[in-house]
Amino acid sequence: MFRLRSFRVCSRRLFHSGAVSRDQVLDQLQTCSAEDQVFDVVGRNKAKLSASHVSYAIGQLWKFQRERPHMLRTIEQVRNHPQFLTLQVLAENKISLMDDASVVDMLYVVLRLQVEHHDSLVQQLVTEAWNRLERLQMATLSKFAVCLSDQFLQHSPLMGQITQIVSQRLDSIQDARVLTPLMNSIFALVSPQLRDALFKKADFLLDQTNPLHFNNPRRVVQFLRNVKQIHRPLLEKCNQLLLQNVPRMDVEHISIILGLYHSMQYNNCDFRLAVRQRLMELVDTSTDPATFTKLFASLGPLGGQGVREGLESTALLLADELNPHQALGVVETMEEMQCRNLQLINKMVAVLLKNLETYRSVEITRITQSLILLHCQNPQIFSRLRAKLLHHLQGSVYPYEVTMLTRVLSVLPSPRPDEAVLSRVNAVIPQCNLNDLNTYAMVIAKWIRNDPSYRHNTSSKYVRLLQTLNRCGRERLHGFESLDGVLEEVKCLSGEWFDEMLLEETMVTMQKLIDQVSWTNVHELGVYLTRTNYFCAALMDRIASVTIENIDKIHYSATYSILLPFAVLNYDPPKAEEFFDVCIQHFTPYISSLDPHLLVLFAYALALADYFPEEVVREIFNVDFLAKLDAHLETFPDALNMRIRLRLMELNRAVCLECPEFQVPWFHERYCKRLQKRANSSISPAQQQIHKMLGDVLGGMNCAKVGVLTPYFYTVDFELVLDRHLHPVPYSEPIQLQISESGNVHWQSGSADRERTELPSGARRIALEFLDSKSFCKNSWHMKGEAMMKKRHLEILGYHVLQVSRKIKHNSDSEKVWFC
Repeated sequence: MFRLRSFRVCSRRLFHSGAVSRDQVLDQLQTCSAEDQVFDVVGRNKAKLSASHVSYAIGQLWKFQRERPHMLRTIEQVRNHPQFLTLQVLAENKISLMDDASVVDMLYVVLRLQVEHHDSLVQQLVTEAWNRLERLQMATLSKFAVCLSDQFLQHSPLMGQITQIVSQRLDSIQDARVLTPLMNSIFALVSPQLRDALFKKADFLLDQTNPLHFNNPRRVVQFLRNVKQIHRPLLEKCNQLLLQNVPRMDVEHISIILGLYHSMQYNNCDFRLAVRQRLMELVDTSTDPATFTKLFASLGPLGGQGVREGLESTALLLADELNPHQALGVVETMEEMQCRNLQLINKMVAVLLKNLETYRSVEITRITQSLILLHCQNPQIFSRLRAKLLHHLQGSVYPYEVTMLTRVLSVLPSPRPDEAVLSRVNAVIPQCNLNDLNTYAMVIAKWIRNDPSYRHNTSSKYVRLLQTLNRCGRERLHGFESLDGVLEEVKCLSGEWFDEMLLEETMVTMQKLIDQVSWTNVHELGVYLTRTNYFCAALMDRIASVTIENIDKIHYSATYSILLPFAVLNYDPPKAEEFFDVCIQHFTPYISSLDPHLLVLFAYALALADYFPEEVVREIFNVDFLAKLDAHLETFPDALNMRIRLRLMELNRAVCLECPEFQVPWFHERYCKRLQKRANSSISPAQQQIHKMLGDVLGGMNCAKVGVLTPYFYTVDFELVLDRHLHPVPYSEPIQLQISESGNVHWQSGSADRERTELPSGARRIALEFLDSKSFCKNSWHMKGEAMMKKRHLEILGYHVLQVSRKIKHNSDSEKVWFC
């Protein structure tokens, strides 16, 4: 009995001791389901809270917020609660007792709860993590790097140390969720060698990662955008992973990815179609202002007319609920959609006016540009915008900001620029890159056109600005030692000033750096030569030789950019046949994976150069491909849609004329007739004068026809027929054309019973073409590919073609002034 009683007493002591050893405070925190309960536990147990209790409590506060939609979060109330201050004080006092992961987790959470970056808790957490930096695990280091990025410390010495650690321990990272945040945190400090190593590691880890984790490929795309290096194989892999996950994405994820693609000028038609379908499914649930703004920005440019009208109606209803940032996003999307809904435009102007004082300088410029392109007719808002632009300009010391503000000011109605503007421009010009200098040239040209005093004052302020502009442009151009640096600054430049003053010198600089042409930049150089229409045999020969030697290293999609200048500028390099063949062979295996519109453009470029690969032609001219092309073109802006359809017609015509053995039908008859109906077919005064002169020479105006439409819808300036003795044959009746269903071409007179299917024996039909400057390269009389292809086709149609140059250079006042 005594023993039994003793056992009971010991048992009670043992169980009571176990209950006491349990962490009752942690138990209470774990049972909390809302912030108030957490704060209640903290208030009742201040003296008992350990470092782990504080970490857990703050973590729970963020967990509750994270689980709610953005609109329902109460971060400000949480942060202002008295017990939150208690947690902050306790956390500061117990930092040294926290383990490494807890320190970084605490920093991550308090930043998510929007504690100020200069708060003492944030500062101490950063310092403590920095002291432990070398021993942090890579997952913890990745989160710490994200925290530093959130505090805009991407260029700090601390981030430099993290970059060095990543370089040393990159092989140890085996999780894409650890690598991809790190990549985007250190992007500003990576060397080319580390950048390439990160590409390789990301490529490997994406293959090992669950394909449903679409944030990893999204972050890799963000890194590619940040480092301004389009690694095509990696980008294509990311796009495929993102495409698989579109059905699981919400509006916010889609808008982020579309924004990244837009900034990289990357388009994938399959992704655009999938995204459009997903966004259509989300329309009915996107009713709050934040979500709708993202939906409007994402779906508006992709949707058809009916979808756009529905979005505009919803935007009109929600306009008063939009915050300043959302209103700006809607207006910019309206501009991209070329919106002409006056009611919506006026409503958004009212919303912008109400919030105008909250916008920063860059946002003011974006608003001004959008409203101008929307043809807004509200003088009040433009007056306010002009005052805000001038205010920001007078206080700005950054060259890029002064350039941006000056450019936008120049498009607003104004008699002449203020002296303050001229003074500020003059001060920043020596600090500008070529792109900014080109902007100032266009601005000064507008000022000159709008200021009549210029013509009477050759030593005016504008002349002095132009002299400074020209000097700085030449000095910057001559200072380049890297071809990639030149291409980076000039690839988007255009305009009279650059063409007149610096284009030729740019080509000289590039030729001096010709040894730096490599497989990594040949496509960019090709695009630049095509865009400028500048014929430079030395650079094009170098492009061809580098491409032949390194074709296996070049991404297949880049071959279009490489071939384009040779086709457009009508140039055959040494080993031309080998050059075109290796490009075609490198590209052809991937034709089914390329966007349909790019394949059409590629085939058209080859047609200009008189190459018609059968596999490419047959891929394009089949019903399935054309249906896919139509579906993709529906998501394109109208201008690009029209351009692709025109190129398809021209390719169809070229194949019909030059490769009849492929038996591709001519199916653009109605399309061409619609184009002809919309076009202005009137005869110009110059044509009338030339026609009269031809009539005098040939013995009558009825011996030559003006503006003749040929089979396959080419337009010939003048047509005449010469007999075997080279005497003109007069036209008695108007000549018409017909193409039979079998594809045969017939020339028909106005009388239905008299068909001229062939000319008299020995006679020839002459096409007289007057070529303007668009038919020639910018710097020479070298004829471009389009004019040469038209000549080939007219000869196939039975013409003897005479092409007469009338390349004329017009010097306007603004062009003459560049040479001051």
